[in-house]
Order: sequence, then C-alpha cells, then structure tokens
Amino acid sequence: RDFCRAPAGCGGCVYRNITYEYELELKRDFVASCFRRAGLPEVRVEEVRPAGSITGYRNKAQYPVGATPDGRLFAGFYATGTHRIAGRADCPLQPAVFADIADRICSFGTKHRITAYDETTGKGILRHIYLRLAEATGEIMVCLVINQDFFPGAEELAAGLLAEFPGIVGVLLNINKERTNVVLGEKFVTVAGRDYIEDILCGLRFRIAPDSFYQVNHAGAELLYTIAREKVTGAKGYNRGTLLDLYCGAGTIGLVMADDFDEVIGIEIVPSAVGCARLNAKLNGIENASFYCGDAADAGGLLGAAERELGRKIEGDMTAILDPPRKGVAPRLIEYLAGRGIGRVVYVSCAPDTLARDCALFARLGYQIGEVTPVDMFPRTGHVETVVLMS
Repeated sequence: RDFCRAPAGCGGCVYRNITYEYELELKRDFVASCFRRAGLPEVRVEEVRPAGSITGYRNKAQYPVGATPDGRLFAGFYATGTHRIAGRADCPLQPAVFADIADRICSFGTKHRITAYDETTGKGILRHIYLRLAEATGEIMVCLVINQDFFPGAEELAAGLLAEFPGIVGVLLNINKERTNVVLGEKFVTVAGRDYIEDILCGLRFRIAPDSFYQVNHAGAELLYTIAREKVTGAKGYNRGTLLDLYCGAGTIGLVMADDFDEVIGIEIVPSAVGCARLNAKLNGIENASFYCGDAADAGGLLGAAERELGRKIEGDMTAILDPPRKGVAPRLIEYLAGRGIGRVVYVSCAPDTLARDCALFARLGYQIGEVTPVDMFPRTGHVETVVLMS
C-alpha cells in the first residue's frame, strides 16, 4: 500500500497491491491464455523472467500538463481510459529526477503564465513534458511538446535546467499543433545542448534521437536481447548468414547480434532512427550492418531500398527478428517471410495477444513455434514482454 501515493484511479500499476511473486504468476498465466485462445494450447510458456528492480526502471516519461483553476501548472499521467490527469509526476516507476525536472518546468510555466493545452478547445501552449534518460551514462533529454511555434522564455528555462540538473545534455521543443491524441509532432527544435542522448547497452554505445524507439527498461532490454540471441544461436540449423532486423529503431538488437551473423540489414520507418542506427554502427566499429528507411509491413518492397543501395539481391540463409508495435505484424509480412523461405524468425512482442495471433499464422504457414519466454520489462503494470523463436 505504500508503493505509490497516487490514487488507485491512476490505473497504471494494476498490481500495486499484490506480491511481486504473484504478479509474475499472473503474467505467465495471461501469456499462456493468449496462446490458448489463438488455438495454440500446445505452445509452452516459460516462467516470467524478472529484470531487476520493480521501481525507478522507466527511462522515458511523457507527462501531460494540466492547470488548476488559478493557473498553476502540474504534470502527471492520464487515468486509465480517460484524458483526466490523475497520477503524479513522482511516479515510483520513474527515476526520481524526472519528477524534479517536471516540477521545475511547471513552476517556470506558472511564473511566466504559460497556459496548459486544453484538448476540448485546442488552445493553450504546453501539452506534454517528454523526458528520456540514458541509464548507463546518466544523460537526460528534456523536450517540451507545445501547441505553437515558440515557447516564451525557452532559452531562460533551458539555461536554468542545465544549471540545476547536471545530467541534462539537451533541451528541445516539439511542435504539435494538431487536434490529436498523438503526443509528438514531426518537428523538433533544439533550444540548448544536443538533440540526442547516448547510452551503453549490452556493451555497445547507442545514440538515441528524441523520436527513436528504445526499450524503456535498460536492465530488461539487456536480459531480453540476451535471451533472443541465445534462442537464435542455439537454434537447429543456425549457420550465421543474414539477419533481417525489422522495426529496427535505432538498431539496438541487430547491432547486439552483429557478431553472430555475416550481415545485418535493418529496416525502420522513422528516418531519424535510421540515421541513429547507421551512426550507432559506426560508433561501435560494426561494419557488417546497414540500415534503410522503409515500412516493415510493406512486404512487396521490404528489401527494395537495401538491394538497390547494395547493388545485389539479398539471398542465402536468413534469420528475421521482429519487434513490432502493439498492433503486431501485418499478415502480408508473415506470408512474405514464409515465401522467402526464411528459416528462423525471432519475434519480440510487448502484446501477448497479437503475438499469439501472429504465431498462429506462422504455424499455418509451416513454422514450428518454440518456447515462449516472458520477460517482466514493466513491473507492477499489466504489461509483459515476450520473445519466441519460430523455425
């Protein structure tokens, strides 16, 4: 009961009032039930692997900003299923410094009469406070999501933040003037410092842009990638070849596995993430990995950009690793992988229901579904990460 001071209505930590051991049991049961409902009751679901600390593990926060009737700004989280700010910025899942930074920004905004964005009217300036932390290096990125092209006093605020919080290496603005639930707009403006942070993961150094995908739990990501690597290198018939890293983000998992393959080819739809992935390969002296901008769901043109730039067809023994968003993988991509005769597919998922749905299609196309390993990347919440090898 002392886990969090936020009201139960916040809804984020659904397991806040039970033991962690029981939470892990429930998460394993949930994953197994997803596979039963998908018609795969024979698939074995292993015990959930804990990743370490159950508090302070999230390296990313997106706080919506609201205002009291007298104009004081505050930051928190939306209550489950609503856009009512019910949580608090000092969430126990976040690093403590995040709450201090959010409070400092809100105090500045209140003092300078900055208005909070109102979804009903579409008016107001400050929409979200977006923070990212590189755990291994301690670097912090601060980004203010605003409803106009400028933020009054941005330089003064940035100077104050840099002076007060030594970990902050960059302060940015993100322009989002759309009437939408999507947090980030397409345009970023650097106010002070740099527009990226760098972290060390699995012994490699990674540069992370504000809109690049990066796992939110550092220790959990290292455990997850280690398990995925072991599943691939221990698979029957594994003999290096080419790794297709689909939905590759900043290239993290493909680069972690680069030593295990002759060639790594990454596909990612976000151009800045592709740029980071290419730079990350250079930062780590990895010469057998290349990254290309494209939609991983575009089965017909999946490898087109890579093959055009390489000047050759990508052939031979291939392994694919999929790390899609919660909606899962488009059926046409699964059919494409099967049609290309790709012998091994590692599927990393943050949504067991769509994972099980997609595994059922893989099974119908001739793949054998291996053991499913859940990893508790999101302690106290209802989410669980999973990884499975299909051959």
